[in-house]
Amino acid sequence: MPNNQLLGSPVSYYTGKARAYLNYKQIPYEEILTSTDVFKNSLVPRVGFPIIPVVITEDDTTLQDTTEIIDYFEEKYPQPSIYPSTPLQKLVALLLEVYGDEWLVIPAMHYRWNYPENIEFAKHEFGATAAPDAEPEVQYKIGSERSEKFSGMVPRLGVTKENSSAIEASYLQLLHDLDTHFKEYPFLLGTRPSIGDYGLIGPLYAHLYRDPASGRIMDERAPNVVQWIHRVHRPTEHGGEFLPDDQIPETLLPILARMFKEHLPVLLNTINAVAKWAKENPGDRKIPRGIGMHDFCVEGVTAERYIAPANLWMWQRPVDFYKTLQPQDQEKVAELFADYPAAIAALETPIKQRIVRENFRFILEVDSVL
Repeated sequence: MPNNQLLGSPVSYYTGKARAYLNYKQIPYEEILTSTDVFKNSLVPRVGFPIIPVVITEDDTTLQDTTEIIDYFEEKYPQPSIYPSTPLQKLVALLLEVYGDEWLVIPAMHYRWNYPENIEFAKHEFGATAAPDAEPEVQYKIGSERSEKFSGMVPRLGVTKENSSAIEASYLQLLHDLDTHFKEYPFLLGTRPSIGDYGLIGPLYAHLYRDPASGRIMDERAPNVVQWIHRVHRPTEHGGEFLPDDQIPETLLPILARMFKEHLPVLLNTINAVAKWAKENPGDRKIPRGIGMHDFCVEGVTAERYIAPANLWMWQRPVDFYKTLQPQDQEKVAELFADYPAAIAALETPIKQRIVRENFRFILEVDSVL
């Protein structure tokens, strides 16, 4: 096998994250559309179930989950690193990766599956990926069938008629704040993309920019975000620098504040829910993808969404990094987040039941089993 292979789709949330990273690092790869045949003959036999993206490396290693894909190649190709070496910048980058990966799926799925123009676009895209050689009518039929699985997830994610206006209000303010930031900075933390940029590119590229209705909104309201998307997804330079002296731009603080307000309560609740599940299922490590429902709040509107242990796996990354910081660096974090005490409290909240990945699935860490 001469090159790495990226098995994915242009319409896929996480494929965009992996593709953008591979492009920036100038890692040779071939992108392979996950047609029905590719799923049946290549992907599922390796992973055990249908999920994208998957990377098959040039030495025939199978990687699944974008964070693991990125970390694999970061170890192999360490320069230029997408992880800042300084405490504040690395922590902020890790936080924003969690936010993009695990929370912005809410507006991304709302706009895709509640806007008729986007629905039709997605159906065509799913069909063209599944059956690239088929006639358009056949592609559309297949795409419609595949779409049902994803559109059916929208209520589980907490998107309802009652809170759709609140979700849009939150997203549009986020878009404004991002546009303000990218008017001044090429990337989140300077002239080099960080892991935080790759967390955000997933929802902002594949769903909220490529889908036509939401794409027009972004074009009209946030042209600097559009330019950032092009820089991240198809970079023209290999390198760049993070801001000197561990600087965190003030323009990022409203974005972080939104994460702390909306996402942190869900993350903390997930810690408790995983602990409860472990107590109720003694000796069992095979934790389901969803373990019940809990409340969340956006723009003052409360709804329910499913509890995803994957959220905890991602949240462990900034928490674990925070714990490694020297006291003087933790003090710097406290100063940065002085107006957001809930953030410090969350970073210091113990995680006794931890999530790990084995055989491409999320399970309880051995020491977490009760």
